[in-house]
Amino acid sequence: MSSNGSAVGQLLWSRPLCVGWRRDQEGAVYHLATCLLLLGFMGGSGVYGCFYLFGFLGTGYLCCVLWGWFDACGLDIVLWSVLLATACVLQLAHLVYRLREDTLPEEFELLYKTLCLPLQVPLPVYKEIVRCCEEQVLTLATEQTYAVEGETPIDRLSLLLSGRVRVSQDGQFLHYVFPYQFMDSPEWESLHPSTEGVFQVTLTAETECSYISWPRKSLHLLLAKERYISRLFSALLGYDISEKLYALNDKLFAKFRLRFDIRLPSLYHVLGAAAPDAGPESQKDDKDVREPAASPSPQALPTSVQQTPPSSPPPASTNPPAPPPWVRMSRPDSSVLASRTPLQSYSQVMSRGRAPLAPTLTPEL
Repeated sequence: MSSNGSAVGQLLWSRPLCVGWRRDQEGAVYHLATCLLLLGFMGGSGVYGCFYLFGFLGTGYLCCVLWGWFDACGLDIVLWSVLLATACVLQLAHLVYRLREDTLPEEFELLYKTLCLPLQVPLPVYKEIVRCCEEQVLTLATEQTYAVEGETPIDRLSLLLSGRVRVSQDGQFLHYVFPYQFMDSPEWESLHPSTEGVFQVTLTAETECSYISWPRKSLHLLLAKERYISRLFSALLGYDISEKLYALNDKLFAKFRLRFDIRLPSLYHVLGAAAPDAGPESQKDDKDVREPAASPSPQALPTSVQQTPPSSPPPASTNPPAPPPWVRMSRPDSSVLASRTPLQSYSQVMSRGRAPLAPTLTPEL
């Protein structure tokens, strides 16, 4: 330990001390280089902080080169300053290359700001989602079909970027798909990853459209690997499907002045208008259904309420007595409701105080 201390002491005190300080000061280039280096070392973190840091450091070392060449006349000062300035310039070039590599196309940049940025989705996660669709923007011409009912297989998930797509079934218009909405979210959610299926609706472009598409297998692999992306798609698809269901419900309200429960299946089957000659009959059936519920027959009343003569007992009946009017009736079978018109089904269910069930029979226009 003492030997190390003596070596350090010899190194420090064996050199000749400064006899006299220089009276003249360094030039302005030296002071400028020092100020630039000071500003450079005050830089922050991140990409733009690195730009600030290496920008000021590179400029400061360049001033040190000029000072060592013209004022100090020291070769070592010039060489070290050139080396440090070159390192800063190379680091700036690397940062520019990284920024250009991370830049997204205009369509994907707008998609991120519209759909993912409000949800605070990190940019690296979004880039991984974009890489799954191979960063390709596909187009549809006017009146070109994206999917045909009963023919097109469900092998992808697509998101509309621009334009408008018309959704129909059996020639009946259902709803529109607008920009930044999924075009086939119900079909995607209706199938298990290991099953196959075809579209039950037809999607036709009403204007020139652009969209992005994820292959089904690639997207399922990504969702299985990344839990955060899986939850993100689950939230986006759930919101998209609910918007489509509300659009169908609004269309039903405009035609029938009825609001169906959107949680029930086969809601789109009641979108067609009823036949013109079925109006009075449906109203008549509706009255027939409501009258027994409003005024039950005496046979349906309990035995304690019926007024029967004490001398003669009531006649025996093979059928069991009907339940009292305040007893809650069992829910009718969906196949029975499907055999009636929408208004009949709605009136029967509403007479029992239940939410209407969307029938599975499509009314004819």
